Amino acid sequence: MKTMKSIILTATLLALAMNSCNKSDDPAGPGDSTAPTILQLGTWKVALFNDSGNDETSNFLGYNFTFASNGTVNAVKNTSSINGVWDTKVDNNQNKFILDFGTTNPFNELNEDWAILELTPVKIRLQHVSGGNGGTDLLTFEKN
Repeated sequence: MKTMKSIILTATLLALAMNSCNKSDDPAGPGDSTAPTILQLGTWKVALFNDSGNDETSNFLGYNFTFASNGTVNAVKNTSSINGVWDTKVDNNQNKFILDFGTTNPFNELNEDWAILELTPVKIRLQHVSGGNGGTDLLTFEKN
């Protein structure tokens, strides 16, 4: 009987260990360094910008965003070019994406430390919950 219990216990532990090694489609864990690599590949567009329930995506229509390895970001539309900075960090066990375009409208609306909800080679979904009014902003970049 002891041998049977040992076999069952060993099999259970082995199954748990094997299951924990499987890759998942969940968002990257804290400290994951894939965001900078993904962002620096190609150009991106704003597919969604929702400011506390107001869809303001059209403010960024036609802009192509390029994220450089030196932490700069450039948004270009025809002859218009808007410069800013970007970074990634872990804050309170959450992967964050930081954007700062200074005071240039409407890009200053993107100046936040965004929580990364989803990160794939073709889409980055972000969220910011305001500490002041409790509103939730959503920002999605999609690869061009």
